[in-house]
Amino acid sequence: MAPPNDMFNDDDYPAYTMGRAAEMVGASQDFLRRLDEAKLFTPFRSSGGHRRYSRYQLRLAARAREMVDQGTALEAACRIIILEDQLEEALRQNREYESRHRSETE
Repeated sequence: MAPPNDMFNDDDYPAYTMGRAAEMVGASQDFLRRLDEAKLFTPFRSSGGHRRYSRYQLRLAARAREMVDQGTALEAACRIIILEDQLEEALRQNREYESRHRSETE
């Protein structure tokens, strides 16, 4: 886990309880459980076994809620979000590769 000073800026730090996460996303706790079942993300677990969510996971949950509210099936919304996330990561890696390659050839 990140040192205390880094936790404030760590998007992956599991800072939010299920109740708080549901409130922030504007969804029910059951909706968050369904996102876990659909494998959009796996919430962290406290030592007592309670689900804890990161800011990154809350952004994904908010996107899923938005898509479901617009009529997209939950499973389809989760798959779309996963693919969008994978594409974003691939593009980021490609930019890094191109940047390194450019500096090596200069």
